[in-house]
Amino acid sequence: MNISSGSGSELIQIADAVAKEKLIDPKLVIDAMEESLAKAAKSKYGQEYDIRADIDSRSGTVSMSRWRKVVEQVENHFTEINEADAKKINPQVTLDGFIEEQLPPMDFGRIAAQAAKQIIVQKRSEEHTSELQSPMYL
Repeated sequence: MNISSGSGSELIQIADAVAKEKLIDPKLVIDAMEESLAKAAKSKYGQEYDIRADIDSRSGTVSMSRWRKVVEQVENHFTEINEADAKKINPQVTLDGFIEEQLPPMDFGRIAAQAAKQIIVQKRSEEHTSELQSPMYL
């Protein structure tokens, strides 16, 4: 899925700019963007689902998918699927494997970049707090 309000390369440029501004590895920014995109998708599809986002670091192409674990007895239909139904989707899937279903495109635009920036700031703040609580600082 491509982000419909901007090009994928724009997303990579934003990630690079945030990485330079915060003096961190661009991969961390991409990871935070993926996390924020997954959160946005969960707000649309439901918090119960295991939704994952993946950003191609070269093209900026975003793919969103729902993951369900293949089990004998389904206890949570949001995150699990029985083996017989899973085999209908992917005949090679095995018990304890996963079925990945692609989700349709969503319009995230700059919202994802801003949300990712907030996640980065929050994570850096948490890291700083945990460093201060380490025995070296006590």
